[in-house]
Amino acid sequence: MKKHTEHLFSESIVYSLATAKITEYDNLLVESVLLLQLSGEMTFETSGDRIIARPGEVYLVRKHQFVKTTKTPKNNEYYNALMFILKDEILREYALEKQLDSVAKYQGKKNILLPENAYLKGFFNSLLPHVQEPKTLENPLSILKVKEAIELLLLGKPELKNFLFDFSEPHKIDLEKFMLANFRFNVPIAKFAKLTGRSLAGFKRDFLKTFGMSPRQWLQYKRLTAAHYELEKKNKKPTSIYLELGFESLSHFSYAFKKQFGYSPTEVTNLNKVQNLFYISAEISPKG
Repeated sequence: MKKHTEHLFSESIVYSLATAKITEYDNLLVESVLLLQLSGEMTFETSGDRIIARPGEVYLVRKHQFVKTTKTPKNNEYYNALMFILKDEILREYALEKQLDSVAKYQGKKNILLPENAYLKGFFNSLLPHVQEPKTLENPLSILKVKEAIELLLLGKPELKNFLFDFSEPHKIDLEKFMLANFRFNVPIAKFAKLTGRSLAGFKRDFLKTFGMSPRQWLQYKRLTAAHYELEKKNKKPTSIYLELGFESLSHFSYAFKKQFGYSPTEVTNLNKVQNLFYISAEISPKG
């Protein structure tokens, strides 16, 4: 798949533009993101949500989660979105400037569809002319724009204070529960370690105690087992599942699958076809 194109106005503002082809990628969000969908659709999946952002919708996406993103052009238009990366350093600076009180640890929804807000809409519209001239939003103007976005978010929904200004790091969480919920994401082992609140060495050590094998071995085994289930029980095609299950290419998936089970993914799908034909013929054949 052709990679998407992103114009980086600054370290905090990104204008994302793709070709007419669908693009997919996995990522670990280390900063929260404010997203305006301009054209096309963005589907983003986390361990707890599957959301489709449509033109005109504004989402606030919480940091410290894996995201599987699919960007899809629609109606013969390029995919198009504008994103604000809400960096902790800018949020901390804003909190100091406004002398905000300490906040409680955020426990709410991680992905929020914001209600229509005339002020926020006007703010985003004011940025669109900069799409043609990216250099006009270089620092320090970009930082001012991010702070303006924060101001408008709090004006429309004051309860977002905890969402924005909770700077706590992931604590050491249940490793087994976390991995079972997130094994499909194709990200480096170090990023799994970070979100479980462990160093890479500590993660590998705890992983071996929990699962009896290394992270890479377990991820391969778990993804292939899930793939076999999808092919056999849900009649899915190899081409429709290999990316969902964290494999970078169909050839890599097919090779690993055959090495694990002794037969290829297509052999499973072909067997399903034969069995389905058998059942159909048995149902329509004359009785007695």
